[in-house]
Amino acid sequence: MRFLAPLFLSLATLVAGCATTGERDPKDPWEGFNRGVFSFNEGLDRAVLKPVATGYQKVVPGFAREGVTNFYANLEDVGTSLNNFLQGKPKEGASDAGRVIVNTLLGVLGLWDVATPMGLEKHYEDFGQTLGVWGVGPGPYLVLPLLGPSTARDGPAKVVDPAWYWPIALENDRLYWSLWALDKVNQRSILFQSEKVLDEAALDRYSFIRDAWWQRRQNQVYDGNPPRPKEEE
Repeated sequence: MRFLAPLFLSLATLVAGCATTGERDPKDPWEGFNRGVFSFNEGLDRAVLKPVATGYQKVVPGFAREGVTNFYANLEDVGTSLNNFLQGKPKEGASDAGRVIVNTLLGVLGLWDVATPMGLEKHYEDFGQTLGVWGVGPGPYLVLPLLGPSTARDGPAKVVDPAWYWPIALENDRLYWSLWALDKVNQRSILFQSEKVLDEAALDRYSFIRDAWWQRRQNQVYDGNPPRPKEEE
């Protein structure tokens, strides 16, 4: 993912000129652009990612897939800990740092989650949420190529996530991309169950995913207590 830092910066400039006319959801003024990227992502998923994830789920035993999930979750805890400290939540930050230490040492580099049974609760924080806590508004909804739903605030903030950069230390491009691909395929395999619900419930997949993602993101930024929308007079 080394090339994505300049990509996000240029993408923010590109979409600024993509607002479309007509009645739109106020949080999604770039809907025309977003639907195009959404269609691209959906096509790529059907052609490549979903078939590979299906084979992965059939071939790799459940305990091994759980180990992969735990391994990457342990890496994410590093960024979560830092962001909790930046958000003024030292208790949660210390807990997440403890999770990294315990799972890395006792859980064999995070393959086993031994921290949760010890009472070290897992949290989910990123720099986009930190910016939200600091008062930076989300800006318009934005669908990113390969990465999916985001916002004008959260998209560029992704490049601050430490989990994106740890494989650089390996100094091996083949291993770097192999680990990156394994993470994406494993994540896709986890979504199979929720995908069934989406297919049954959504008449417009784009709008359904956008609204569900936006609501979940607001809950993340405000720790489950988002402000009520202002009533229109």
